[in-house]
Amino acid sequence: MTFWLNRNINKLNWRVILNMIGFALIALSVFMLLPVFVALIYREFMPMRAFGITIAICIVLGLFLSRLKVKESSYFARDGMIAVGLVWLCVSFFGGLPFYFSQEIPSLTDAFFETVSGFTTTGATILTDIESLSRCMLFWRSFTHWIGGMGVLVFVLAFLPKSNEHTMHIMRAEVPGPTISKLVSRLKTTTMILYGLYMTLSIIELCFLLIGGMPLFDALCNTFGTAGTGGFAIYAASIGEYHSVYFETVIMIFMFLFGINFNLYFFLVIKDFEPIFKNEELKWYVCIVVLAALAIGLNIWSMYDSFGDALRYSSFQVVSIITTTGYATTDFNLWPTFSKMILFFLMVVGACAGSTGGGLKMTRLMILLKKIKLNVQKLWHPKKVEAITMDGKIVEKEIVDQSLAFFCAWMIIITVGTLIVSLDNFDFETTLTSVYTCLGNVGPGLGLCGPTGSFAMFSILSKIVLSFCMLLGRLEIYPILIFMFPLLELRRKSGHVHKKSE
Repeated sequence: MTFWLNRNINKLNWRVILNMIGFALIALSVFMLLPVFVALIYREFMPMRAFGITIAICIVLGLFLSRLKVKESSYFARDGMIAVGLVWLCVSFFGGLPFYFSQEIPSLTDAFFETVSGFTTTGATILTDIESLSRCMLFWRSFTHWIGGMGVLVFVLAFLPKSNEHTMHIMRAEVPGPTISKLVSRLKTTTMILYGLYMTLSIIELCFLLIGGMPLFDALCNTFGTAGTGGFAIYAASIGEYHSVYFETVIMIFMFLFGINFNLYFFLVIKDFEPIFKNEELKWYVCIVVLAALAIGLNIWSMYDSFGDALRYSSFQVVSIITTTGYATTDFNLWPTFSKMILFFLMVVGACAGSTGGGLKMTRLMILLKKIKLNVQKLWHPKKVEAITMDGKIVEKEIVDQSLAFFCAWMIIITVGTLIVSLDNFDFETTLTSVYTCLGNVGPGLGLCGPTGSFAMFSILSKIVLSFCMLLGRLEIYPILIFMFPLLELRRKSGHVHKKSE
């Protein structure tokens, strides 16, 4: 049986996978030069040393892995998914070492949790005193959102030479959404366009924040958090620290924009407006945001001086939660149950496919609802033949089946995760929403892990489970679960042989 398992594992193109891990570690070491520069500006020499050690480790290991000779450069979807899963685990581990080496986060488990939360753009934190971190660590913590927002390997594909048509498997595994399509004929050009749009929107937001008088350091960190829809704040009060309608409005608008499918921005650039106006997902996204903001605004009206103030806080929080950013301007944990239930629903739904947001994705929600509608219609008219359509095009049966399977897998993971986390014996609201918010890459939940709380009180086991929930949510389950496939196959094969022998 061991031989059978080894044979299955050996079918993978391990040298290509290790090459990708190597390139990702080299890219990570380059990214870490920015917080080193910040440390130099603020004369933070101890954290700088921690980054220096981590960069050295990443470069040595990265060069070794990236220079392994590859006999066969082609690979398949299975290889791509495993590569993505391993890269994200490695990057999360090595990305957390500066926190650990500097002892600003003395626990390796906590450092891993915080970095996973950063790269997966979740924004859940174990920190109880955020402002005690050094400036370079605050910068790195927020910068991980920006890196993870578009994807670590998408960056590698865009700027490194070793990319070919097989790398579409990488993009499918790392870019969120039921379907991924190339914007132009060459995948490398597609990834460069996506990163170009990502950088452009980030720079525009940064300029608006600077124009409003926000300090450069704050503006950079808040832009990283908004662009990646991550929501790591540099103050305990999050965006509420600024008490500025202007900053709240700018950040809210850009959270909304980063929650839209980036393909639509490409159509906007080339002045092809028809796909934008026809896009059903965008219409649903806008409608849900508007209706949810109005409903919560009316529900919390009595808590504020005017309906305008209530709408201001409800709008910001609705956009922050549906885009899975997690920024806050008020403690929504104190809102009525009706408002909190709407926010809970938005945690599950998430933003549009092909955006930097998390959650189930608007497209999958639409497919699931249309599938239910179609089944009901067939009960009334058994002979009627219809198909699910989106944007005037028929959705392939394979996509519908994948969406149904994804939703089922989501619910199973939430059930198992909640059962494990419940061993910590916290209240139901805290236990359930902690798993939901990590799997949906939202950040703050309700109860003890709400906008003014943290995840520090959870046990080591729960933190590990929640870390994997964040990875499962960001990579949309399969790149992480595929590690278990050879073991599951071994168990099935073993059971089959056992029955035959009887």
